[in-house]
Amino acid sequence: MSWSLNIGKVAGTVVRLHITFVLFLAWIFVSNYASSGATIAWNSLLFVVLLFLCVLLHEFGHIVTARAFGVPTPYVTLLPIGGVAELERIPEEPWEEFLVAISGPAVNVVIAVALIVFANANLRASAAMGIDNMQIPMVDRLAALNLFLALFNLIPAFPMDGGRVLRAALASRLGFVRATERAASIGQFTAFVLGFIGLFHNPILVFVAVFVYLAAASEAHSVALRAVSRGVPVRQAMMSHFVTLRPDIHIDEAINVLLQTSQRTFPIVDSNGSFVGTLDRANILQSVRQTAPVARVADIMTESPVLTVSCRATLEQALKLMQQNSAATVGVTEAAGKLVGLVTSDTIAEMMTLAMARKDRTDDAALAWRGHGSSMR
Repeated sequence: MSWSLNIGKVAGTVVRLHITFVLFLAWIFVSNYASSGATIAWNSLLFVVLLFLCVLLHEFGHIVTARAFGVPTPYVTLLPIGGVAELERIPEEPWEEFLVAISGPAVNVVIAVALIVFANANLRASAAMGIDNMQIPMVDRLAALNLFLALFNLIPAFPMDGGRVLRAALASRLGFVRATERAASIGQFTAFVLGFIGLFHNPILVFVAVFVYLAAASEAHSVALRAVSRGVPVRQAMMSHFVTLRPDIHIDEAINVLLQTSQRTFPIVDSNGSFVGTLDRANILQSVRQTAPVARVADIMTESPVLTVSCRATLEQALKLMQQNSAATVGVTEAAGKLVGLVTSDTIAEMMTLAMARKDRTDDAALAWRGHGSSMR
């Protein structure tokens, strides 16, 4: 996740602090210092740090369970609204996803019980509602908030754990893709409800609602992409007719090529046909004003990351590479390393459109057949 600071590694997982989380901690300290003095400011900061330590343990509940099913977990990131554990894949067996999802809230319940049993925490509603009330012992507030975190995360909406629990429950009957669509729809409806409540009671809920709505849509889109790409040879989805540029040609030549084609991204290949970089239309147009008259394509092309897959790979492998590197283009190469095709975000979008059109046509045909069958009876 961009704008994040690595603060260490725990059991092979890199722990990151998003820059907004650092700013959030600074705001907590400064605002309390200005209004109540140094003692209250330090106590407030300590409470927030302890609370987010509980959030981190929550995320490691997911991580440990995911690793038990062979899922790598390279990163966990702390944000002002919680934590995000990055799993390389989501288990598609319903019972596995259920266990991975439920393990996070279970950790919060265990923490709350431990605080009650070993630290004599007094569990009361006022402790959860008054997290900034210094008259309430810190241990009471931590116990209450851990139970609140467990319950809040079980709301049936992505990216919260309840959304994944719901999908796991639906997947056993509907299949993974349809279960995701159904769970995402429920999650987006939940986001509307949270946003409506937030308008009248707590503006933070509005922010959470927007995040939940977008995350639900993203999850549904990501799963649909994987479903469309699974088992499809990359040759069937790649763009095989495209214009390439050489790194040693003059910018003016690149501009002439740009004017003659509607291609958005131009792969840069060397004399052997190997993929060495990319150049998009925006960079070419920008270079007219910002580069020297004798500039070459090599001076403005993007060299890293240059991502490639074998022409024998599947579209799913190319898509995974694009998602992991936040890249818009992946080159397809033959055995000798020569570039023979491109997979871009545009070709993926076209495949999604075709897949949806075919699905709608199949559904319409099925409905028509049912209607025909009814009339025959």
